[in-house]
Amino acid sequence: MMNTRVLKGITVFLPVMLLMLSNSAFAADAAKVDPGDTAWILVSAALVMLMTPGLALFYGGMVRRKNVLGTIMHSFIAIAVISIQWVLIGYTLSFGPDIKGIIGGLDWIGLKGVGVAPSDYAPTVPHLAFMIYQAMFAVITPALISGAFAERMKFSAYVIFILLWSTFVYDPVAHWIWGGGWLGSLGVLDFAGGIVVHVTSGISALAAALIIGRRKGYLVEQMTPHNLPMTVLGAGLLWFGWFGFNAGSALSSGELSTVAFVTTHTAAVAATLTWMIIEWIHHGKPTMFGAATGAIAGLATITPAAGFVSPMAALIIGVAAGLFCYTALNAKTKLGYDDSLDAFGVHGVGGAIGTISAGLFASLAINSGGANGLFYGNANQFFVQLGGVAFVAVYSFVVSVVLLKIIDFVVGLRVREEEEIQGLDVTQHGEEGYFF
Repeated sequence: MMNTRVLKGITVFLPVMLLMLSNSAFAADAAKVDPGDTAWILVSAALVMLMTPGLALFYGGMVRRKNVLGTIMHSFIAIAVISIQWVLIGYTLSFGPDIKGIIGGLDWIGLKGVGVAPSDYAPTVPHLAFMIYQAMFAVITPALISGAFAERMKFSAYVIFILLWSTFVYDPVAHWIWGGGWLGSLGVLDFAGGIVVHVTSGISALAAALIIGRRKGYLVEQMTPHNLPMTVLGAGLLWFGWFGFNAGSALSSGELSTVAFVTTHTAAVAATLTWMIIEWIHHGKPTMFGAATGAIAGLATITPAAGFVSPMAALIIGVAAGLFCYTALNAKTKLGYDDSLDAFGVHGVGGAIGTISAGLFASLAINSGGANGLFYGNANQFFVQLGGVAFVAVYSFVVSVVLLKIIDFVVGLRVREEEEIQGLDVTQHGEEGYFF
């Protein structure tokens, strides 16, 4: 009888105690909070959040009309699934007190102790503001992967995959670089997610494309984008949101955020023009689709270097983005893999090129909290960047393969052939994007 009463008492009072512990963080002294910095971080968080619906439109316009809603749903549902995961365990695994350089501790599970007082990560804004800003990065990253397996993956398998992938790939890598982990201690520079966001998602996208296999009719049937204006609108929203992504990563409003804003735009326009010129020479006509893709490639590539390099260096990085990402996208048909919406070619290749470029062009004159790169007398930084990219790429690929194999065994990854022919909108969601 006593044990039953004790159990009932614990059941009633434990949730209350947890809430009290969580709420205690809100009573802390918030005198160090800077209103201007806080406003910038919250606006930047909103901008980054907008990027995921932007990605939904960018990807949605690129698929065939029978798969538009299923493709949009991949991005939209990631906002809900990953936000909950982040609040419960993702944030503490990524940014919680370091455990041997590998992972964050569970001190902040369920956001316990995360309140309005500043943290060591961002000393002039509320801890909650930093947390929600980082949540938006965690949200868009697995959504990027969906471009690799668009038009053929089960929705149930996708939801399970992004939940597991965020826990076992994104959260550890974010901790290694941004949360006090071992790669950050080695000096790897990643201003806004070249490795954490783009290398992890791009390499995992390649793994997914290889594991799931080609779409039925790939390289035989025409699989052209069904709505390019939708894709261009999505690209515009991504470009707009990217200013919060990169300039917001300064974690304050001021000189560094200004530099990151300018370098972001400079690289994007350089990549857009480079892509257009190469395509014009290669195919005889410049396309809107190519220009939009080039812009996203430039934005992805400058991301890790945005707060470490000068505008002229960003111009060079943007040209490199247009050249290398264009080459990667055109190589996939020759290599035979079906990365439906070029997640690997844009984000994997772009993230790697940008991270390595930081090892070339980074300057302490731009950011005293960074390092000098090879062109400023520090050859070691180039090799540190190269090693960081290589390790995270291998880790992301291997873990993604393991997760995909497990999910395939348990629920199956791919829709049936007749469902793929009919389209995922009807077979997975029971609705259609168009009725004409």
